[in-house]
Amino acid sequence: MADYGNVRTKKLVFKGEKSKSKKRKHKKDKAETQEIRDLVDEDAVQHGGWPHCKTVLQITGSIAIEFGNQTYIKALDNGLFTLGAPHDHGDGPAPEEILTAFPVNETKVAIKSGYGKYLRVDSDGAVTGRSDAVGPMEQWEPIFEDGKMALLSATGCFMAVDPENDDVVATSRKVGPNEILRVRSSAPQDNTGEEEGPSEEKGNIGDVEENYVRKFQKFQDKKLRMDTSDRTVLKKARVEGDLHEALLDRRSKMKSDRYCK
Repeated sequence: MADYGNVRTKKLVFKGEKSKSKKRKHKKDKAETQEIRDLVDEDAVQHGGWPHCKTVLQITGSIAIEFGNQTYIKALDNGLFTLGAPHDHGDGPAPEEILTAFPVNETKVAIKSGYGKYLRVDSDGAVTGRSDAVGPMEQWEPIFEDGKMALLSATGCFMAVDPENDDVVATSRKVGPNEILRVRSSAPQDNTGEEEGPSEEKGNIGDVEENYVRKFQKFQDKKLRMDTSDRTVLKKARVEGDLHEALLDRRSKMKSDRYCK
């Protein structure tokens, strides 16, 4: 009986029946493992769960501005900013390095320090946090190009760190190595952010106006009735966040849709 118990039982194979080879699952398992790795943002893990922002829409809430690798600007109690000490792998920014960003319009943001003051550029080019409210000088425009980022100030100069004393300044009108930075957010990033927003607002300003005229036109013949005057006012309104009002004003002149008086 002991010998019988040592015999391995197998499925019966009848004469003429071919045994089926076992399916190899290692390729599928390997693909699933790779898919899981792709879902993990290794860069964010390295920076304590703070992914870097890839669109203007992602720059909101708690943020940190990184120059170099794992070094962030930090606010001082005198309203100035300097570059903080390097962080270890897996560490996020320190409390004094955490700022708060607010969208101003589709292209610009306002940034507030932990002391409750908004960032701007003084006459000497120093970046300071001493403003109690947001005006034109407290607005910053994130510029993205070729996977790199810079922050353009209201003075037309880009934020940078002075290599001599680590002070945060904005004195150059061109982007060089010192002006390259990353804005990191504590919130999970939606990689589809570039596609957010109404589909009617994709393309140049002429396309946008035509899209809205087609969307709201009330004429049964479907012929476009558009204001052919200069569109400079629309370009300005798009920057200032008043695009929809400006479009409606232009359609009102043509009495082209159901929302016009």
